[in-house]
Amino acid sequence: MGSHNHGASSGAELSNGAPLLTVNGKPVENGVVDAGLKSLDHYQRALPKWRYNLRQRLLPLIRWETPYLAMLQEKLRTPALDRYFAITANLGTHTFFMIGLPVLFWCSFSSFGKGLVHILAAGVFWTGFIKDMLSLPRPLSPPLHRITMSGSAALEYGFPSTHSANAVSVTVYSILVLHSDKNTFSPSTTFALELLAYFYAFSIVFGRLYCGMHGFLDVIIGSIMGAAISYIEFYYGPPFQDWLYASDYLAPILFAITILILVRIHPEPADDCPCFDDSVSFAGVIVGLEIGTWHFARSRWNHIYNGPNALFDLSALGWPVIVIRLILGVLIIFAWREVMKPTLLKVLPHLFRVIETHGLSLPRRFFMPASEYKDVPLNLRDDEVLPKVSDIPRMMRSIRGPGRGRAVSIGPQSAADAYETLAYRERKRRESLSSEKGSGLKQAQSTAEGADGEESMVDQAAHSSGVEKYERQMGQGQVVVESTGNLSPNSSAVEEPEMYLGQRDELGEREIFSKLTRPRVRYDVEVVTKLVVYAGIGWLAVDMIPILFELTGLLGAGHLPFPVPSS
Repeated sequence: MGSHNHGASSGAELSNGAPLLTVNGKPVENGVVDAGLKSLDHYQRALPKWRYNLRQRLLPLIRWETPYLAMLQEKLRTPALDRYFAITANLGTHTFFMIGLPVLFWCSFSSFGKGLVHILAAGVFWTGFIKDMLSLPRPLSPPLHRITMSGSAALEYGFPSTHSANAVSVTVYSILVLHSDKNTFSPSTTFALELLAYFYAFSIVFGRLYCGMHGFLDVIIGSIMGAAISYIEFYYGPPFQDWLYASDYLAPILFAITILILVRIHPEPADDCPCFDDSVSFAGVIVGLEIGTWHFARSRWNHIYNGPNALFDLSALGWPVIVIRLILGVLIIFAWREVMKPTLLKVLPHLFRVIETHGLSLPRRFFMPASEYKDVPLNLRDDEVLPKVSDIPRMMRSIRGPGRGRAVSIGPQSAADAYETLAYRERKRRESLSSEKGSGLKQAQSTAEGADGEESMVDQAAHSSGVEKYERQMGQGQVVVESTGNLSPNSSAVEEPEMYLGQRDELGEREIFSKLTRPRVRYDVEVVTKLVVYAGIGWLAVDMIPILFELTGLLGAGHLPFPVPSS
């Protein structure tokens, strides 16, 4: 895909066709200075002082690395790599793991599956925690092009990278397991799996840089967090699990309360960011997983799947039974979600209104309280951790379609992008005013330096040909989106586009915010709905579905003639 010229035109116009005038780089509309400076103290007003100060210390690093990322992206980009990294990014998403992880529990890899759930839940929660706490933007676009298959991904903050944390945590944990005494694979298979794990991590982490979705700082800190979480889970997870499952019912209840407290103290972001939704979803999964595993450990089928003398043998079932087990299990999980979510969205608003009347509501920024709406729409376009059944055909068409499901966008997409664009623009304006005052003195010094001055000019020219052209594009606030959605067979219209072609001229604050990809209205009952729905998914995967397999006879493993292990 060819590059675009992102330089702002001198004849820029507003969305209503009126000319866009500037004074020292500041937009002026109808002779009145636009409220470009009103956004500069947005984070100072929205964040506690200590969070704001920490954010301001890290923000220069993100600005510094942006032109280097843009230069790297321009040198490497090809249509084939665009497709590869856009599609493989899905292998680091919550959706991929939520669909794939239950399979491990149903195929007698429950210990490995629980470890992966723990590290992924911890990674999603704590990266989301830090994202909302610091409210740091992604690297600026322009100069970066953002390549993604998710319309909501750019709505999140950038630091740290959840994709990188997920990929590295899975890789590190898998390698630790491969090198442990639990590994039953041959040396050659172990080596091949280890190489595959490294390649997987590289594809996801480097892909975040290539796709313009994260900077170096984002992926480095995200990767460190992922590795640390894996080591903690590998060495301290099993003893904790043994204690939890050997305890009475108070232990899982206290664990669930602890998770709910962590959800409650999750920092509120300065902008409408969906990070909290993902954290809530995985918090629900962990609660359901631990309660379900605790209950299953006390069932009469536990000896088949768990313990050093577990009787389950996947090969003894045969492929037809294995496939039926997987299909039935996945259908049960999707059916639970399809039934419980709309039911809770209908019932909970009435309960929440009663709670509000007693002053017991727990309001959260950007969530509409039940007293301000009548009903929750049941057809919400939601970036769910687990997709709807009706969304699966569209997702498959997206991957196979003309654009291979990717969209390349240039320009602010979220409120965080817009505020950073305006703040960087104002910073450059101030620097420009300062440099104009000292330009005469610098020119005199350069002339006096003679040969040294000529060498300095050569260095400046080399720098200009490198990162400076990308620095000039930062803060322009251009809104350019190339949609590569799918064309339906009988129509030339793009099917459900999530991004639209915007203006290429430098825009003022009002126009920038009018072009953003806006988050939908979110309702207070959605938090509890997600907790219940995803706790149910975790509980079903490790408890009720395996029990159902055993109760159905042929789908179970307890009836197979496994040899009784010698004591």
